[in-house]
Amino acid sequence: MMSMKLAIAATVTALAVGVSFVTTPTHAAEGTKMKTVVLVHGGFVDGSGWEGVYEILRKDGYPVTVVQNPTISLDDDVAVTKRAIAAAPSDVILVGHSYGGVVVSEAGTDPKVAGVVYIAAFAPDAGESVSGLIANPPPGAPVPPILPPVDGFLLLDKSKFKDAFAADVRPDLATFMADSQVPWGIAALEGKVSKPAWKVKPSWYLVATDDKMIPPPAQRTMAERAGAKTVEVPGSHAVYVSNPTAVAKLIEQAATGH
Repeated sequence: MMSMKLAIAATVTALAVGVSFVTTPTHAAEGTKMKTVVLVHGGFVDGSGWEGVYEILRKDGYPVTVVQNPTISLDDDVAVTKRAIAAAPSDVILVGHSYGGVVVSEAGTDPKVAGVVYIAAFAPDAGESVSGLIANPPPGAPVPPILPPVDGFLLLDKSKFKDAFAADVRPDLATFMADSQVPWGIAALEGKVSKPAWKVKPSWYLVATDDKMIPPPAQRTMAERAGAKTVEVPGSHAVYVSNPTAVAKLIEQAATGH
């Protein structure tokens, strides 16, 4: 009788082990080896635009943090981002869109950051700021419809927001983005990077070829200067909203070191 009980117990154990192997996703076995993705938004918007990218990354097993940087000053935004890096459960792939590229350039030297990804973003060198990078646009380049500052903050002209920022985003969402703009502090635009992360960390860059906020030639120049692995994707400045699949793909390439 004892031998039969032992045989049954062994069978049940074997079945349980077999079930665990069948039902456990491959990425779960890697545990904390999966890098954490930290997403940093740019000016005039908040972190909600990352939702599509977030959903893809989470589905693929990546821990994700969306930083709600206030875009009042570069120092504040870097501090908020560094807190997100510190709280991450594993090494970090730091991703910035637009002005968020300045933030990740400054915050990305953190030891936990394994790589930096720029999505249609500014990738400044030491001593550079957004204000300096946009000071002398090339002839014929589109001029972003930035309204005169009010109390030290900037907004885009709502009537021109879709064409300039989100031409390939569905109309109702583009209207919502225009109506829910986050005022962008002049102090944030004037904040200068001290030691850019791309000089000491691997970097990747997605050029949005239809961008009317940061001219694609400028994006290519910054990407080349940074030595970034670069892809080009048709899309507006809001390519992270309109084409989250392409953006998530590049982030995952960075996370796997490809």
